[in-house]
Amino acid sequence: MSILIHTFDGERFALEPHPGDTLARTIFLSRLWHGVPLCSGLGKCGLCRVRFLANAPEPGREELKKLGRDKLDQGWRLACLHPSEPCEIELPEPVRSPRAVRALKQANGDFALAVDLGTTSIHWTALVDGEPVATGRELNPQMGMGSEVMSRLAAAADAEGRFVLRALITDHITELATLAARNLGGQCVGLAISGNPAMTYILLGKKPDGLATAPYGLSYSGGDEKRLGAELPPAYIPPLLAPFVGADLSAGLTAVEYGGSPQYPFLLADLGTNGEFILALSPEKRLCASVPMGPALEGVGLSFGRTAGPGAVTGFRLTPKGLETRYFDDSNAGRSGMTGTGYLSLAAILRTHGVLDESGRFAPGATPLAARLAERVATVDGEPAFTVNDAIRFPASDVEEILKVKAAFNLAVSALLEAAGIGPGSLKEIYLAGALGEHVPPSDLEILGFIPPGCAARTVKAGNTSLRGTELFLTDPAARTFAEALPEGLTRVDLTGDADFGDQFIKRMRFRYVD
Repeated sequence: MSILIHTFDGERFALEPHPGDTLARTIFLSRLWHGVPLCSGLGKCGLCRVRFLANAPEPGREELKKLGRDKLDQGWRLACLHPSEPCEIELPEPVRSPRAVRALKQANGDFALAVDLGTTSIHWTALVDGEPVATGRELNPQMGMGSEVMSRLAAAADAEGRFVLRALITDHITELATLAARNLGGQCVGLAISGNPAMTYILLGKKPDGLATAPYGLSYSGGDEKRLGAELPPAYIPPLLAPFVGADLSAGLTAVEYGGSPQYPFLLADLGTNGEFILALSPEKRLCASVPMGPALEGVGLSFGRTAGPGAVTGFRLTPKGLETRYFDDSNAGRSGMTGTGYLSLAAILRTHGVLDESGRFAPGATPLAARLAERVATVDGEPAFTVNDAIRFPASDVEEILKVKAAFNLAVSALLEAAGIGPGSLKEIYLAGALGEHVPPSDLEILGFIPPGCAARTVKAGNTSLRGTELFLTDPAARTFAEALPEGLTRVDLTGDADFGDQFIKRMRFRYVD
């Protein structure tokens, strides 16, 4: 018995069931959902919806909330919530996260490729004669195997999972190099890849035992070159600094410190699926910490979340006429989702005007304008939700997800400051890195309590420091020397090993910075 699939364009496929897997993972591994930003079992994104043509399984509560009774009666289900078993299903047209490519200058010839390997997204730059000539962003092709670090590590626990995950990413990097070679008329002669320890171990096919269970530790620390495949040059892997503070942070510090002139003490915060933080007290003394933040800030795993792309809501502005919506572009493509920055922008506006209270509950608002906003809050599918438009809502469950991210970020910052014996007022600068580091207004983060009061003015939107540092590794040998010396004088602050971690986390589940 097989899984019989009818696609939106009339194709038919037969897949073998895989006991122990979900139906969604089986479909994902067939490459039918390549480039789809799946939440991988959270039941929130809705992008794994399929229609059972017969014998539809009993739906769950999340499916009722996401799909509605009419769709359920028609046989629609979320494939991530059902086992990989024989069935006959129909797949709608996939909602793919588009590849974004930007030419920086005209050039031809041999090139080097710098890659920032994130849990959710991949960012890359091609360099000719040491100068960036093209850059791009796309979804990490491993997303269907787990949307955050720990689920990805669980998938890599056995040899088969490691093989599949490694092949997904090495094949993708080879494809990037091939496309660049075709467009630039040369060969890839240099390669550097920066990622967190989990992504690095998976890239290299290493057993992640020291990362999957406590006590956490590194069996490989980077700072050398590794062969990834016959069609690629040896890849430089920057130093991994701690079990969950990786080459992306050593590259980021290289961009900020070696490539810039920061004022000490400063905080470098990489806002991604895995939050990584370094508090630099001086050129010789640093503290680091990490905390799981999940994929919400990248628009994954939220009820109406999506990655940045045509038609996505990226922000809001409140005017006397009401709430104005900002979009990724001027297209009318699929205006049915919000990016992470869009969620933060809306939450900051609602919090400022009292439509969200400190605990994250919807409230009536404090002004006539706020009261007009509060009129857009209603109970939908059993929970309060703020209506953005006919296709998008901000439900209470998504507010909770944003609060979880805020609590994790706040906890890392306050723990580092406490370990250093300094207060927020001592920070000269805060560098926001990662995908959000380029787009989120620091004022939104201060309103929501991510960063301490008064720190927005000292916050630098640093953008993708990991990618910039990785570019330096390909053009300046002294940059590698700088990065490889970083482990000296670095102290790790272990947050999850603290017996009070849970209590401290809950204490920060408020839209206010907590010391």
